[in-house]
Amino acid sequence: MNELRQPRYEGAVYRPPSEAHSLIIQATLSCPHNRCGFCSMYKDRKFRVRPLEEVIEDLDRARALYGPGVQTIFLADGNTAVLPTRKLVTIGQAARERFPSLQRITVYGSAKFLAKKSLGEWQEVSRAGITRIHSGLESGDASTLEAIEKGVTPEQAVAAYSHVKQAGIELSVYLMVGVAGTERWREHASGSADVLNQAPPDFIRLRTFVPSPGTPWHARWKDGRLTLPSAHEALRETRLLVERLDGPTELLSDHMSNFLDVHGRLPRDKSDMLCQIDEALGWPLERFRPPTERLVGLGL
Repeated sequence: MNELRQPRYEGAVYRPPSEAHSLIIQATLSCPHNRCGFCSMYKDRKFRVRPLEEVIEDLDRARALYGPGVQTIFLADGNTAVLPTRKLVTIGQAARERFPSLQRITVYGSAKFLAKKSLGEWQEVSRAGITRIHSGLESGDASTLEAIEKGVTPEQAVAAYSHVKQAGIELSVYLMVGVAGTERWREHASGSADVLNQAPPDFIRLRTFVPSPGTPWHARWKDGRLTLPSAHEALRETRLLVERLDGPTELLSDHMSNFLDVHGRLPRDKSDMLCQIDEALGWPLERFRPPTERLVGLGL
């Protein structure tokens, strides 16, 4: 009897927490940008696109191994949205043929690469079954985006997210609390709200910045050019963000790096979230998770 072969994986594989139960197929390896000042992922290999034949063969392997009942697929690695439209469509169609119960196919896609496709191209991708994109915006403040070398402006992010949403694709955008330090927290929070009010995503997911050793943003912190916020300062920043957000969107704090689990539907739950934050601002610091400085190097 032939031994069933698993899909092939190269290097460390990263996926969003909400894709924990998804079948992961590597359509690309590494990240085509890979210059973000805070990021230590994918530094062990150069970006390349896997041949279409290999990707489809891995789908076949997954079908033989897990059966036809797979419901969600995540196409790794970073920024798989960079693939040509025709290739994304072919992969999406192949996945749907092999897994008739498939509910969604998801990719990472930063605004830099989302902006390279037209509305019509994203509509093609959506029809092929790729219907959710996770996008790390990190900040909507122009100066912060430039400093962390995100490779995109606030205006480009608005245009990219608008096309994706108009194409009927779910959009999950990540913001990084504290990435601008206490030095620029107001601009960071206000600018982020401004971008996301112009192109409201389905989900806004908060992550608190924890310096990753070996990155420029870790060096910036160690050199004293970036001050990490305390729990109260991080919540002050989050409060300003929530106050400025109009929605419609769902705000989530679904990560252990955060000091407080702030979540709700905007605009419906705005007042409740603000009250929750205001209450927590009165707590002693000892009630929160350890200071961010103590999390450095833990790989969060």
